[in-house]
Amino acid sequence: MEQLLDLSLINSTIRMVVPILLAALGGLLCARAGVFNVGLEGFVLVGAFSAILGNYLLGNVFLAVIFAVVCVMIYSLLFAYVGIHLQANVIVVGISMNFLALGLTTFCLRAIFHVKGAYYDKNMIGLPKWDIPGLGGVLTGLSPLVFLTVILVIGLHFFLYRTVTGFRLLAVGENSIAAKSIGIKIHRYQYGAIIACGAFCGLAGAQLSLGNLTMFSEGMTAGRGFISLVAMMLGQFSPIGVTLSSLFFALMEAISIRLQGFALPTQFTMMIPYVVTLIALFFFRKSSYLSDAQKSSGSSR
Repeated sequence: MEQLLDLSLINSTIRMVVPILLAALGGLLCARAGVFNVGLEGFVLVGAFSAILGNYLLGNVFLAVIFAVVCVMIYSLLFAYVGIHLQANVIVVGISMNFLALGLTTFCLRAIFHVKGAYYDKNMIGLPKWDIPGLGGVLTGLSPLVFLTVILVIGLHFFLYRTVTGFRLLAVGENSIAAKSIGIKIHRYQYGAIIACGAFCGLAGAQLSLGNLTMFSEGMTAGRGFISLVAMMLGQFSPIGVTLSSLFFALMEAISIRLQGFALPTQFTMMIPYVVTLIALFFFRKSSYLSDAQKSSGSSR
């Protein structure tokens, strides 16, 4: 048990929580604006590929992160246009965006890098690793995006509950008709929330392909976008709650990887985060977040 639960497990959890948490924060913004975005998986996947592509083209890891953010923001505009302007069902649009991202990244991987399955360059430099001494090495080997994520959580909480724009965004998601009646341009806020979600997911993808690893493989998100959706709902659509739920799922993922060192079958250990996700949905099936999600999925129209 001591080999399973130690300080290095906390370090692994912190590194793994970043993609889940960033995507969940982006989904939170969309939900608060009345758009339930199930396309987070595709957004993060596009961000992961764009980060590698940006690093390959620009030769600078920080410019690559910015490139990934911009690419996913552009990609998110397609979701916003179809879901808001054309008034399509946002659930269907989000699922379509996931499949589109999977096919698009696979095609670009073969068309640009001329490889199948994965792209890896030993000369490519990933995000730097920062070390903060003390605490038994818990805060060692962490990319700058880990610390940026902490700032974003605090900033998003302040934005939603301490600024006029944040209150208006909440009003749009709570009752779009009432918000429109007092002059709030609801589509402007919904577009802004979706674009901001794209930025968050771009950072999440960059952490996956340049922070945790320095490569891209087809479907490397491995369901993290869907776990982010569950974390967002279990966190009751609040930045602090989403952070706690994301940490829980990241801990389960870290434990699943740790268990592989105990000669347990990989097929079973890799199931742990997804089994925990299903169990969480079962126990919280009667919570208010379900009605909130259903309401937000239809309020954009």
